[in-house]
Amino acid sequence: MGDERKPKTSTVWPTVKPFVNGGASGMLATCVIQPIDMIKVRIQLGQGSAAQVTKNMLKEEGLGAFYKYVSQNAHLPTYTESYVVKRHGCFLLVTHLECLNLEGLSAGLLRQATYTTARLGSFKMLTAKAVEANDGKPLPLYQKALCGLTAGAIGASFGSPADLALIRMQADATLPAAQRRNYTNAFHALYRIVADEGVLALWKGAGPTVVRAMALNMGMLASYDQSVEFFKDSMGFGEASTVIGASAVSGFFAAACSLPFDYVKTQIQKMQPDAAGKYPYTGSVDCAMKTLKAGGPFKFYTGFPVYCVRIAPHVMMTWIFLNQIQKVEKSFGL
Repeated sequence: MGDERKPKTSTVWPTVKPFVNGGASGMLATCVIQPIDMIKVRIQLGQGSAAQVTKNMLKEEGLGAFYKYVSQNAHLPTYTESYVVKRHGCFLLVTHLECLNLEGLSAGLLRQATYTTARLGSFKMLTAKAVEANDGKPLPLYQKALCGLTAGAIGASFGSPADLALIRMQADATLPAAQRRNYTNAFHALYRIVADEGVLALWKGAGPTVVRAMALNMGMLASYDQSVEFFKDSMGFGEASTVIGASAVSGFFAAACSLPFDYVKTQIQKMQPDAAGKYPYTGSVDCAMKTLKAGGPFKFYTGFPVYCVRIAPHVMMTWIFLNQIQKVEKSFGL
């Protein structure tokens, strides 16, 4: 009787485990990386260098600004011509924690719960199927890259609505008061987007989002698996050194492959119509061509130092958390 029930139990958890582990590791990494992400977005929105943006955010908005987008609600005074506003008391993290506005973080966590859950889970399943097809032999790099491309597309398709909400919420504080959307949290942003623009608007900019995700995950996922094999088998590294080294390589290639697509995606998602109702770009290709013409190829790498610093640690933290989660599960026999 017990033997008959065992297969039912064993077939469910192994199937969902890579998705659960992937989402959990991505969400934990986001809690660490969110402040750097805020700086990166504001650099891409033209607010200055990393040092300038950091200094201005701390001076004018307080420490809580790194974990929120700022909305122009009642009783919030405007301090600068760039329409950045400050919520009184939000920087008092210990004594006034309830004041801290975490809408930006909520959107980031929602994005990881959808995007990273889908991409890491599907990558694990795809590589498992590919290894099985290769009679258990290690996959060549090009097959890992193909699995990464596919997993990135799957993840981006699921995560695009949350990604749109995240970008809009982070960009909201940089807009003139009359143009702010004043989202209160990630779910309110999704609701407002559907109510004001229709369901399909949730996938506005999905094209560049998917392309960017494919590039990022090709670099991130394939290089990590390849690096693990190299550090462990060829270099004889231990577990901790292998995970850290492979994570660093993975983060570098993820950033190098994805930044141009990330720049175009951000510009598409944050664009506003002019007085005549015309958008500055008709699509991602138009945005890329106009950007290339106006600023040259290096324009796509605006904010590259901060982007690289943000992407690489997030990737590293994701892999490290994933490794730790798997170790805990193994200790409990899961």
